[in-house]
Amino acid sequence: MLDFILILVALGLNSGGGTSSGVAGGPVAQISEAPQYVAEPQTPTGKFTTATEIKPIMAATKGNWIAVREYDGNDLIYFTHILSWRCGLVGVRYSINGAPMQDWPLAECQSDTAQPNAIPQDAKIYEVHPLGSIQSVDVEIIYDDLSREQASFQRRDVLMP
Repeated sequence: MLDFILILVALGLNSGGGTSSGVAGGPVAQISEAPQYVAEPQTPTGKFTTATEIKPIMAATKGNWIAVREYDGNDLIYFTHILSWRCGLVGVRYSINGAPMQDWPLAECQSDTAQPNAIPQDAKIYEVHPLGSIQSVDVEIIYDDLSREQASFQRRDVLMP
């Protein structure tokens, strides 16, 4: 009888066109709009290029993940801090004022250099919005071990002087 129940459970988990999400019983509907990522090895490198190495830093500096600046009649939202630790990440998602989450582009990790986390000159570090339009920002970072961390920010808390 137990075998029959396990077979039914397995079939239920694998329904949906014959493809599997790779996460048994995972919240597939909640992350379907996000790109699918692959976990990376977590061998510490000493260069802060893995989730294992950067998680404590990201947790301790969560209040600095983003910044908003009023400049030249616009709001600029900066992701510089997150980008400085991107080698331990596979994705960054954000939402402004409760809009749907969208992906922030991550520059390639420069693993073959002495400073793999150095931000390349052509990397996108900020985005321009109408002055006063950014009131809140939700951010989700996806580590290269596929764990996730989220933070919400109010304008007054991340507005640069």
